[in-house]
Amino acid sequence: MSADQTQPDTPHAVPTAPPTAPTAPHSHSDTNAYHGPLEWFARVDAPEHGQGLRFACTSCGNCCSGPPGYVLVSDAECHALARRLGLTTQAFIDQHTQVVERGRSLKEVPGPRGFDCIFLDRQRVSGKAICGVYESRPGQCRTWPFWGHTLRTPETWAAAGRSCPGINTGAIVPLHQVRVLRDSVPMP
Repeated sequence: MSADQTQPDTPHAVPTAPPTAPTAPHSHSDTNAYHGPLEWFARVDAPEHGQGLRFACTSCGNCCSGPPGYVLVSDAECHALARRLGLTTQAFIDQHTQVVERGRSLKEVPGPRGFDCIFLDRQRVSGKAICGVYESRPGQCRTWPFWGHTLRTPETWAAAGRSCPGINTGAIVPLHQVRVLRDSVPMP
């Protein structure tokens, strides 16, 4: 993508299903002191009985590719990524990032499924899409799929699962960890 092209205002892996309103008001027993009304995934009638959500990365790369989007990076993340790659922070910013409406983003390159994160490697492991900077990946990547808008309702979680085969598989990510991941990086 050339530097003069503008990036749409969408992060990678955003489900397209609109959020839905709750069907009934929450009762007093559906609240807690820290999070207000219980999130749908914290309720005992949730798929994992309020214990958390299942997720296991399959290295499919779907969260790192698709329509043009963004992967926001902070100054500290740029510094860590630069160090990992043996670059100065300024050289990393110049070579691997671009400014989008929401801030600084990793660049994207055309790939087989639209646009790939510049660090997505589809060659190293046959049939897999591997992050080339996994240990230093930005917070937006570290917290997928536990973003606020994917957790909004069972329907938005299911919509994310249609493009992410790791959702609802693997071990249960405990409820407190789901909340920490959701709350650690602000996502629209």
